Amino acid sequence: MKKADEIFSLAQALADERPDFFDIKGPSVGDHDTSTFMKELESRALRTFNTNYAEQRICGKNKLCVDYYFPDEQTIVEVALGLRNPASEYERDILKAIMAKDSGTPVKRLLFISKPGARKRLAQPGAAAIAA
Repeated sequence: MKKADEIFSLAQALADERPDFFDIKGPSVGDHDTSTFMKELESRALRTFNTNYAEQRICGKNKLCVDYYFPDEQTIVEVALGLRNPASEYERDILKAIMAKDSGTPVKRLLFISKPGARKRLAQPGAAAIAA
């Protein structure tokens, strides 16, 4: 199994363990929930891969990080749980992938992991144009 697929499976299993994970919780509670989710996902990924692929600084000389980068797959994985919302990190995550490529990091694939509703919102004309 590819690492990008494995990180998706880990994220899905973690979400399945949290009965209220997909509920909209609001700014403070939702931020805390996301933070604990990301910390646990990083811990499980580290145990699974025996290498830390999280928070990789591959976007040039700035301090921007991608959530996960798998060099052997040339894949960035962004755990973008808020993509279903009108204002999200979607455009910034695409920009980070472009900046990584411009900095010489090989990137063939950008994978988003999100909550239900993201695909519908990203099918809107503006988001589709940015992806293209």
